[in-house]
Amino acid sequence: MKFVSFLTVSGEERVGLSVDGATIDLAQSASAVGMNIPSTMSGLLGQWSQSVRVARQVESEFRQNKVRATVTGAHPLAPVPHPTSCRDGYAFRQHVATARRNRGVEMIPEFDQYPVFYFTNHNSICGEGDVVVETDHLQKLDFELEKGSSPM
Repeated sequence: MKFVSFLTVSGEERVGLSVDGATIDLAQSASAVGMNIPSTMSGLLGQWSQSVRVARQVESEFRQNKVRATVTGAHPLAPVPHPTSCRDGYAFRQHVATARRNRGVEMIPEFDQYPVFYFTNHNSICGEGDVVVETDHLQKLDFELEKGSSPM
């Protein structure tokens, strides 16, 4: 199940499901089958236990062609718009071990004993589209290429 957040054509923030390339408005679809679910991601996350059951039912109804509340012309947002906090993992183990080995130092055992993260700016999270950056922020950039499991 893939949750998405989007702005409707009228500018209303909503939460939906992405199913087989279609975006389903969760609250609208749930209402069509006599169920209730919050219309925003923050509301959905705030009532997770109940919301996930309803979302699964809506997805099932959609796959059985009982619900057709698909969204067109919407603007995608960050999956969780307006998060109250954001933490980023320091780095994956292989990256840290390689960097330490390249500097001639041993891997520290504490890396495997404690989660290492830092708080990052939760206000900088946005969805797709143009990102406005100040020119002076483009000086001395540190580019990183990481291998992931993405099919891209």
